[in-house]
Amino acid sequence: MWMQLRHLYVLLPILVILGSAPVIAAQDDSRLPGLFNELKRARNISAAKVVESQIWDIWFFNGNARVDSRMRDGIVAMGARNYPEALRAFNLVIEEAPQFAEGWNKRATVYYLMNNYEQSIRDIRQTLALEPQHFGAVSGLGLIYLELGDGVSALEAFQRVLKINPHNAGTRIQVEILRRQFGGKAI
Repeated sequence: MWMQLRHLYVLLPILVILGSAPVIAAQDDSRLPGLFNELKRARNISAAKVVESQIWDIWFFNGNARVDSRMRDGIVAMGARNYPEALRAFNLVIEEAPQFAEGWNKRATVYYLMNNYEQSIRDIRQTLALEPQHFGAVSGLGLIYLELGDGVSALEAFQRVLKINPHNAGTRIQVEILRRQFGGKAI
């Protein structure tokens, strides 16, 4: 059951993006600073979800048709749990567009789903070097720390997510659970 929920938790934002119209952009898009400010100031979860979706739309599309096609191929393969094919697609994305943060993030997700946490962490670090506010990557880091039994580091990662995206309800619940377990650190 946990594996099914874990897989759904990781893939749900991706499925929403696949249904979106392509926007040509990436992590250096000039709209992102304003959207991150909106995300922090959102009045409720519904408003935050709209802004979050806009951010994901920007992150997901590189603007290079071949890279974007490979991203879609990788996501379809990941959704089908064909991890070798997903890795192949995301490796090609990274090879062709090494400054595209979402290519690294998607490969990190595949490594996470394959339980290769060390490689996933390396790719998350590269994602965050390119896009420090990538709340999806930081959340993935928190999930890895949970898997490794490092609740304190998981708590720190999830708290970082909430600084970027304060209305993320699932993360907020996880933070409250971990705070009770690991010393009540403030958000």
